[in-house]
Amino acid sequence: MKRRKIMVAAGFCLSFFLGTLMNLLFIPGFEHHQNHGDRLRSYHHGRQHQRVADNAQLHVGDPLTAAVAAEVNSRPATGDWKRQRELQMQIRERLEEVLRYRQRQAHWPATGDAFRPLERRRLMDLEPASYWELNKAKDRRDNRHIDAQSRQPPPGSNSAKAQNVFWMNPVKANSGKMLGCHSIANVTNIQYLGSGYTKAVYKATINSSLSVALKSVDFGGHDMDNCIKKYGSAEDCYRLASFKIVKEMTLMEQLQHPNILQLYGYCYQDSNDIRDTVTAITELGNPLEMIQLLQTPWEERFRICLSLVRLLHFLAHSPLGPVTLLDFRPRQFVLVGGELKVTDLDDASVEESPCGSPHAAPADCLMEFPARNFTLPCIRGRCQGINEKRNLYNAYRFFFTYLLPHSAPPALRPLLDKIVNSTGELAWGIDETQVHLEKVLHLYKNGLYLQNASQTHTSAYKRLVDTSISGENYRCWPSYQHDGCTLSVLSVREAVGVCESHAQCQAFVLTNQTTWTGHQLVQFKTGSGHLSPSKGRVAYVRSGR
Repeated sequence: MKRRKIMVAAGFCLSFFLGTLMNLLFIPGFEHHQNHGDRLRSYHHGRQHQRVADNAQLHVGDPLTAAVAAEVNSRPATGDWKRQRELQMQIRERLEEVLRYRQRQAHWPATGDAFRPLERRRLMDLEPASYWELNKAKDRRDNRHIDAQSRQPPPGSNSAKAQNVFWMNPVKANSGKMLGCHSIANVTNIQYLGSGYTKAVYKATINSSLSVALKSVDFGGHDMDNCIKKYGSAEDCYRLASFKIVKEMTLMEQLQHPNILQLYGYCYQDSNDIRDTVTAITELGNPLEMIQLLQTPWEERFRICLSLVRLLHFLAHSPLGPVTLLDFRPRQFVLVGGELKVTDLDDASVEESPCGSPHAAPADCLMEFPARNFTLPCIRGRCQGINEKRNLYNAYRFFFTYLLPHSAPPALRPLLDKIVNSTGELAWGIDETQVHLEKVLHLYKNGLYLQNASQTHTSAYKRLVDTSISGENYRCWPSYQHDGCTLSVLSVREAVGVCESHAQCQAFVLTNQTTWTGHQLVQFKTGSGHLSPSKGRVAYVRSGR
């Protein structure tokens, strides 16, 4: 019995010894795990370091090399890196779009200080690292002279080509010089005007005399916010958004027209921990308020429509080719001295939709609008006139329908109705539309719209030179004066006809003010009890019926 217990105890000890030996020989301990993990991390770190080294070899001297290398070091090749590559591709696409516009650039005369260089370095700084790799050595040489170039007018065009810059041709401001960073360093009266998806716009005063608009990327805007949430890089997202401003400046420079907002200059400066943020300095306009426009006199509403048609005619035949405004809404336009001007060109395009592929369908040239659709012909692989037609139909549905026919002179209404109906059906192109609107202008300016010119008036009027009438106001619609009745007329005879058509009218005053068509502003009154001297004005007082 005693022997049996000893043998059991010995067997238990032997089994424990053998188990311990097996663990020591075949099951790796903590140190073995740690060393293996270190080897794995060393391997991946080496691969990552090699990618950075290769990248640095390809882009020596490139402004973005350090940033790109840091990003690669900070994250593995996972979905985050794929998203980053996707963002870089978007940046490149926008850069290439700007370059295409510049390659189509019209040749403006390079004289005096009307030109200001938009340096190639600036576009390069906004571009992914690999794009300019073939020209990096030349760019480094050019960049030594950037600051000097930005402070003085460039030399002749041959020198400009040698220095490899992009020429900007902004319009001179009132001072006769191009505006830049030095111009907006001490601006006053800064006022926020509004923002869209990408840009924020501010009003500012330069040298206490010139009011301008400052356009910059809105860091809290829709585009920046969505981009940062998706890609996580504020600097790259800024770079993507800023190309909209660069594109707009490029188009403003090349498409100079009375109905396109003028570019006065631009500024690159570091802001919000992002280098080379861009600010465009442009002409200042008043935003369009459609409700207010509906209350303005017909002559002013007609001017807006005529301005728009002249703009669309220019865009259809521009030096870049047919330009379409993809974001065509009243908020994209402003009024400057009564003239309509387009202010947002970042969504403009000169690319006409391709068609005619082996698998083409009628929908290739389909223009869809909320109320109706149009199908255009496919000619030589392009949807014929799609840019022009899109602009024209948008002009019809946003402007012509509301502004053209209402309260127009009766004799002009049939022609105006024809214009509205023909553009609404796209029966006319922009050329024919402009011809008819110019005809309306001719009829109106020359008084050919007046009916019953031989009509005799029932009342006599007493003429009082250098005299005005204070108060005695009544309201009519539409009027140039909200608390009175002020209308434009071609002649005294027309003013008499208007007065006799108003039951309240007992007198009127011809002012010394004229409208853009040369018509004279006239104030219609309920009586003549408050006559007062006024140089240049003539009062007509009704003496009997």
